[in-house]
Amino acid sequence: MKFSLCSVLQCLTGALALLTLTTGCSKKSSDDFTVGFIYIDRKDDYGYSQAHAQGAAEVKKLPGVKVLEVEKVPETDAAQQTMKTMIDVEGAKVIFASSFGYYDKHVIPVAKLYPNVKFLHCGGAWTKGTHPDNCYTYFGYIDECQYISGIVAGLTTKTNKLGFIAAKPIPQVRRNINAFLLGARSVNPNAEVHVIFTGNWNLPKEEADSTKILIAKGCDVFTCHVDSPKVVVETATGAGKYVCGYHANQSELSPSLYLTGAEWNWQQVYVDFVKKLQAGETIPNYTRGGLKEGIVKMSPYGPGVSEEAKKKADAAKAKLMAGGFVIFKGPLTGKVKTKTGVETKVVVPAGTELQQNDPVLEDMNYLLEGVVGGE
Repeated sequence: MKFSLCSVLQCLTGALALLTLTTGCSKKSSDDFTVGFIYIDRKDDYGYSQAHAQGAAEVKKLPGVKVLEVEKVPETDAAQQTMKTMIDVEGAKVIFASSFGYYDKHVIPVAKLYPNVKFLHCGGAWTKGTHPDNCYTYFGYIDECQYISGIVAGLTTKTNKLGFIAAKPIPQVRRNINAFLLGARSVNPNAEVHVIFTGNWNLPKEEADSTKILIAKGCDVFTCHVDSPKVVVETATGAGKYVCGYHANQSELSPSLYLTGAEWNWQQVYVDFVKKLQAGETIPNYTRGGLKEGIVKMSPYGPGVSEEAKKKADAAKAKLMAGGFVIFKGPLTGKVKTKTGVETKVVVPAGTELQQNDPVLEDMNYLLEGVVGGE
């Protein structure tokens, strides 16, 4: 007897793993081009997973495509079992694995077992001869949006103290923190970014407590890099502080105090990928891009954004859209964690400009002077 994908996945990943299909859990048509999406959290988390699910929702509209979705899949063997079930039971031809920890331990081993299935992962390296040819990584320069959010924040703050709640001190998170600072200081040289790392991607209590700590220190504009910004947005808003969103649009959580935000534009990216794969076309194994390429976008301005902030943020956005605008250019001094402590040194020398695709930025190991905390 052949079990439905719903029943199999519930056994494999537990009660929290919920499967949603465009046509329910019925037997798929032989004409369907089946695409699977797995998420680390709920599809309505107001954050990372929701942004990916918004992309999947657009893919569902494509003719001849069937979409499978599984929520709350941990970065454990459950991820492997979920992908295998999508392929073995429902005949998935393409898998989108969205979470940071899926790639090395789970996507790559499964990709080696299914060479005729395409595995697309959000982030991660890909090298010919090292990684399977049927693996593809994609990511966006969302630090461009954080830079613009920083401009708005820098022209909104009254205390010159901006709050940033972050999950883990990995290069991409540091890059966002530093870009937010540089955006703020481009219009307000006195701005500081106060950072607290919670230690993991989804820790609501720690996120709330960290926001309250920074409010007590005088921070009056907040942003974050955690899986779901909901707690940070609601905590800051409840204290009457402004917020800049991340991952998706959280403006409905804070109608009067939401300034703008850095969003993923997976709707465009996923539709483009699936249409090409469905047509039998090739796609690059390594895809990166920013505002110009349509991989990221800004949230609309909220009512608290001044005309001056709009004008300067729009000007920076236009330069980034045109290409060639450099966020990280020397001289820049930063704090680098070493085995013996924290060392302050020049991290980008005078005369050096780091383009967005420079691999040095993928290994960022410092927080710039002007960032307070985070060591």
